[in-house]
Amino acid sequence: MGWGRTLLLGDIGNRLDIADTERDVERLKQEISQAFRVDMSQDEKIEALVRENGELKLYLASLIRLLVAKGSVSEAELQAMVAAVDAEDGKADGRYDRGIV
Repeated sequence: MGWGRTLLLGDIGNRLDIADTERDVERLKQEISQAFRVDMSQDEKIEALVRENGELKLYLASLIRLLVAKGSVSEAELQAMVAAVDAEDGKADGRYDRGIV
């Protein structure tokens, strides 16, 4: 209520204003803390995705090298297949967002 409380209630009004302000400050602290937790959660998820992506690349590279080493597929055949799959969506952009099979 501010100055009106102080005029009507004196020190008690002042104390009530201080208590209101302290509650507001505490609420703001909680909001900031929650926002920080959300950001940390997002950072953790991004970090997990980066780790998972690295692991997938490792397995894919190993599988491709094994197939090429065993003569199951040549590098040229593999590159041709990658280009064909990449172009399936109408544009060769190095991305693929369709089903695997």
